[in-house]
Amino acid sequence: MAQCLEKLNTWIWGPWMLVFFMGTGIFLTVRLKFLPWKNLGFALRQVFKDIAGPKKRGEGEITPFQSLMTAMAAMMGTGNIAGVAAAMVLGGPGALIWMLISALLCMSCSLTETTLSMKYRQKNALGQVCGGPMYVMERGIRPKGLGRAMAVLFSLFTLGASLGMGNMTQANSISQALSDTFHVPPALCGGILFFLCLFVLMGGIACIGKVCSVLVPVMSVAYLAATVAVIIINRQNIPHGLYEMITMAFSPRAIGGGLGGSIVAGLSGAMRWGVARGVFSHEAGLGSAPIAAAAAKTDDPVGQSYIAMTGTFFDTILVCSATGLAIASSGLLGAAGRDGQLLTGVALTNTIFETALGPAGRLIITLGIAMFAFATIIGWEYYGEKALEYIVESGWRRKGDTMSVLRRRRWISFYRLIYCAFVFVGAVASLEAVWNFSDIMNGAMALPNLVCILLLSGEAAAMIVPYECSE
Repeated sequence: MAQCLEKLNTWIWGPWMLVFFMGTGIFLTVRLKFLPWKNLGFALRQVFKDIAGPKKRGEGEITPFQSLMTAMAAMMGTGNIAGVAAAMVLGGPGALIWMLISALLCMSCSLTETTLSMKYRQKNALGQVCGGPMYVMERGIRPKGLGRAMAVLFSLFTLGASLGMGNMTQANSISQALSDTFHVPPALCGGILFFLCLFVLMGGIACIGKVCSVLVPVMSVAYLAATVAVIIINRQNIPHGLYEMITMAFSPRAIGGGLGGSIVAGLSGAMRWGVARGVFSHEAGLGSAPIAAAAAKTDDPVGQSYIAMTGTFFDTILVCSATGLAIASSGLLGAAGRDGQLLTGVALTNTIFETALGPAGRLIITLGIAMFAFATIIGWEYYGEKALEYIVESGWRRKGDTMSVLRRRRWISFYRLIYCAFVFVGAVASLEAVWNFSDIMNGAMALPNLVCILLLSGEAAAMIVPYECSE
């Protein structure tokens, strides 16, 4: 079973998927007349203006800033720390360049999918505003039967990804990090996570948004400050590190790097691992972030979509770039650990930060992983909850009935409790097969979502292109 999952995962995230992502990004960037890049400054200003207090309000559940932080909470998992290191070990320093290229192109995917989700969002029986690709597919794709089938499939894959990549794998990363650094028993860690998650999630999206609006900025600024300190300490290696990143990103043949030690890579490897890890990090094109964006209180759908687009910028272009530059300038990429094995993932970032900052460096990485992963857990719960809500509601509609408010609340409460139980399981169990399953679910989510935004890109362009980015 495990081997079958690994083979399926390798096929789904093979070259054809990466080309699909990059091709979609290029097509949408051109169709939107490069506006995601031209208006990035406007989008960033809107984020900071909303922190001070948004002037415009509309239907929704949380503020635009809280919706962005909820989406970023789901994005900023262990991939921002361990994922970047793994990409640069497998694909060489040049993988970071391709992570950034994928982020720049996929900003167009983010803007398009969020605009469509804002257009097709609706109220449920509880009076809550909800949306996401499943509602876009059902209401926007013709014939209607095809749209509904795509919507159900997307929701099933999202539900699977929420329990796997968004839940158990993140809980497992927290458990391992706390066990290695503080010798916290996995069962104790799992129990604490269970009650923390239950406390936050039972408050619904309003509570999730409030927690994320505090947790995400604090942990991001703290981690970036520590990363900048590491880069400054290793500043003499920055020029050569940048040179290796550029040459190994675009070299047609595999070459080795001086600072890269035993790392040998070229264009093919750098592109493959950089794009793949980039997609996992920023999630643009997967269709997950628009679910959170659709809950924002706003009467400006395109403006909210620009705000949501900045999640890709902050996550990958800012945080992942800082991590990658710290790795490239450390001189430890390609080094072996005490056991003689090549350092990668958390082990590599731990060593780099500990070498530069002493014991505090290891503490920073441990706490960073714990906070990033916990934020991912609570952010992905909302995605899974909305996916389950859509699946159950679709089932009632097929029977010619509607789901009552009481039944809906029971389903949601049941899911939140089960989700927290999966957090405990993730903290105490070995999850090799779950990692492959989670990767498969993420790739399966992307397929109907990318097809959807390509088919409806004209509708999105009709809203985005004439939009005036006024202050």
